[in-house]
Amino acid sequence: MYWSLDMLPSPPYVELGVQSLSGLLWTVLLLFLWHCYRIGSDLPMAAGHVRAGKMLSRRSVVSLGGTEYKAQSKLYRGDLSMETEEDEEPGQGYLRSVLSHALFPAQASAQAKKLYSALQEYAKRYSWVGMGRIHKGLREQMKLKDHSAIQKPHLFFLPDVPSVPFFPRDAHRHDIDVLEANYPVILEEFQAVYRRGIDSKFGWTSVGPKGQAVFPLYNAGVYVAANCRFCPRTHRTLLSLRTFISSNSLGSAGFWLLGPGVVLGSSYGPTNARLRCHLGLQTPALCELVVGGEPQCWSEGHCLLVDDSFLHTVSHKGPPDAGPRVILSVDVWHPNVAAAERQALDFMFSPDL
Repeated sequence: MYWSLDMLPSPPYVELGVQSLSGLLWTVLLLFLWHCYRIGSDLPMAAGHVRAGKMLSRRSVVSLGGTEYKAQSKLYRGDLSMETEEDEEPGQGYLRSVLSHALFPAQASAQAKKLYSALQEYAKRYSWVGMGRIHKGLREQMKLKDHSAIQKPHLFFLPDVPSVPFFPRDAHRHDIDVLEANYPVILEEFQAVYRRGIDSKFGWTSVGPKGQAVFPLYNAGVYVAANCRFCPRTHRTLLSLRTFISSNSLGSAGFWLLGPGVVLGSSYGPTNARLRCHLGLQTPALCELVVGGEPQCWSEGHCLLVDDSFLHTVSHKGPPDAGPRVILSVDVWHPNVAAAERQALDFMFSPDL
C-alpha cells in the first residue's frame, strides 16, 4: 500500500496548507537522521585503531587538593572485569583468573594458599564483588620478595593501596580525637596496672629484650578479658573507635613499654592493609621511631599514625633513670580499604581459622 502525506489528517486550525506541513516533517526526519549519523560516527570502533576484543580506554586527570592524579577506566569487550590500575596490561583484570578458572600459582607459599582457600570460601558464602584487590594480592604474594626494601609486609600485601610511613591525622580524625580526649583516663589505668608489677601473672608479656613488655587488651584479634577488666574505660574507648581491628589476627591493642637503652632492630609489619595508632602516654627524651627512613618522636597525649609495613626501628636512648617509654598501640584499618574488603579480611584472618 502506498502512503502519502496527503492522507495525514490536518487539524482544523492549520492554515499553512499541506506543502508547509510536509516540509516540516521532512525537516524533522532529516534532523533525526543527522543525529543518528553523529552518534554512529562517535563510536570508538570507527576510529580504526581499536581492534575487536581489545579494551577501550578513557584517560582523565582529576585534581584533588592541588595534586593531579591520573585515572583510567577500562572497559573490556568479551571480558567481565574492570581495572582501575593505569599500568595494568590489557586483559589482566583483578578477577580475570577467577573468571577464566586459572589455577592458583603452584609456587605460592602455604600461607598464601591457605588465605586463597579462605577467600574462596568467603566468596562462596557471599560474593566476589569487591574482592579484586585481595585476589590479586594473594596471586602475587610470591613476588613480595621483589618489592622495594623500604616496604615489604611479610604476611599479606594489598595492591594499589596508597602508602606513606606516617599518615596525617585527617586519615582517622574521629578515632584520633577519641583517643586523645580519653588520654587522662587511659594514662590513669595504665599507671594502675604498672604499679601492680610487670609480671606474667599480672597479664604482662615480655616480647623482646630487657625493658620491653606489653600489656595486651586485644591480642591478634582475641579479646583479653582478664586485662580489660583492669582497664574498663580504656576498653570502652577502644570499642567506640570506628576503625579498630578487633576481630581478626591482624589487629591488636595494648600498652607497650620500652626501657632505656633498648634499640629494636629493623623489621616489617605483617600487612599494609592496616595502620598502627600510637597514643603517647609516657615519652622521655631521646625516644625515636624511624619508619621508611623518616624519624618521628612520640608526644604525650597525642597520636601517631604509622604504616609499619615499611622498614622501621624503635629506640630509647635515654639515661637509665629516664623511665620506660609507654604508648597505647591500636591497630586500625588503612583508610583505603573498603568495607567489603574489611569484611573479607576479617573472615580470612579470623583467629578461629
